[in-house]
Amino acid sequence: MKLMDYGRKPIDFNHPATSADQTNAGFSRRGFVMTSLASGFAVASNPVLAQAITTDSKGLVAGEVSIPVADGKIPAYRAMPAGTGKFPVMLVVQEIFGVHEHIKDMCRRYAKMGYYAIAPEMFARQGDVSKMTDISTILSQVVSKVPDAQVCADLDATLAFARASGHADARRSGLVGYCWGGRTAWVYARHNGKLNAAVAYYGLLEGLKAPELRPQDPIDFAGEIKVPVLGLYSGIDAFVKQETIAKMRGQINQGGSGSEIVVFPNVDHGFNADYRPSYDKAAATYAQKLASDWFKKYRV
Repeated sequence: MKLMDYGRKPIDFNHPATSADQTNAGFSRRGFVMTSLASGFAVASNPVLAQAITTDSKGLVAGEVSIPVADGKIPAYRAMPAGTGKFPVMLVVQEIFGVHEHIKDMCRRYAKMGYYAIAPEMFARQGDVSKMTDISTILSQVVSKVPDAQVCADLDATLAFARASGHADARRSGLVGYCWGGRTAWVYARHNGKLNAAVAYYGLLEGLKAPELRPQDPIDFAGEIKVPVLGLYSGIDAFVKQETIAKMRGQINQGGSGSEIVVFPNVDHGFNADYRPSYDKAAATYAQKLASDWFKKYRV
């Protein structure tokens, strides 16, 4: 699958091009493929467009850290304001391309807003997607094998790491996720009821269920979520149908979490990804304002 196809036609996550034994993969697996983060952009995300935004680290402490987890350590990118004080935590959750340059930049952007922003590498056990040359390989060999239980445990560990650092106020914590991380926003909001708020950028709401690894999709448990989640979705997204969004709205309204979904008309999946053709500056700028206001509203 070529990059230009991504976001323009559905990808069958449950039947990828390369078969894999999913029942024995994932959280039970020992050993880590990645012990440090890749530099630059993921190979499969090329060509990187000139419009890609680069946020400097002036006034920040930014760089790679190592997070202790139950079965070892995972690499992460952290950015926070320089100086003393404890800053609210912003968990930044990656796209399918891992914690590459765009996600690192999002951490720096949130750090410039006053957050202790940290992006753990969620695929550290399953594979290094940064060097994979095509999206179908990433999906079949890595993404399809990542269990929700592992994701939630690693995010719990990331919050514990932030709390132990002495620089973060983990009682004020939010999560922002993009694409694959957008689905994770809904999953983790259900898992961690102490999270103040979350924002999900065009995360899949259904279609990723797999025995043991991902037992439910967000649309299956939306009514159980107690954390306020803001969903930011695309009007012409081939991944997420408008009827699915309508159903999701109905479910979250019954749950009483205060969650909301905003749909941006005439933009595609990945409208925030400024390094890709799907980027829409107007939508991305307004979405960032909505996200920032959402976090402020819920005291993150």
